[in-house]
Amino acid sequence: MDEVAEFLAKVEPPRRHAEASELDALFRKVTGWQPRFYKGGMLGYGRYDYTYASGRSGSTFATGFAPRKAKLSIYIMPGYANFDPILARLGKHSKGKSCLYLNKLADADTDVLAELVRAGLKDLNGHWPVQPT
Repeated sequence: MDEVAEFLAKVEPPRRHAEASELDALFRKVTGWQPRFYKGGMLGYGRYDYTYASGRSGSTFATGFAPRKAKLSIYIMPGYANFDPILARLGKHSKGKSCLYLNKLADADTDVLAELVRAGLKDLNGHWPVQPT
């Protein structure tokens, strides 16, 4: 069993496990990429290299999620600044700078979530080229 499958198999409680499996299928379908497991319990799809004006640079995943016990964390890089029209149709959620929080996946319209992931990748690719995983 690979690292991603091992991680998904261990997600608890059972409801969160089912949601993580559904999100993995959604991200694979939308991106066409296989996930990578990242430290901290995150699954990432695609990757990009960045360099800030300060000179700091690095590489990280382009989009992904973390099935936390309290909430699902959905990552759209570099953030949600331009996605209010999509977010208005998503359903019950809260957000941080580049993280969307769902108490449960049933609170969100998954078709709208897929649209949001696609929009996030398109926006990110306009800043830094996105590479497949």
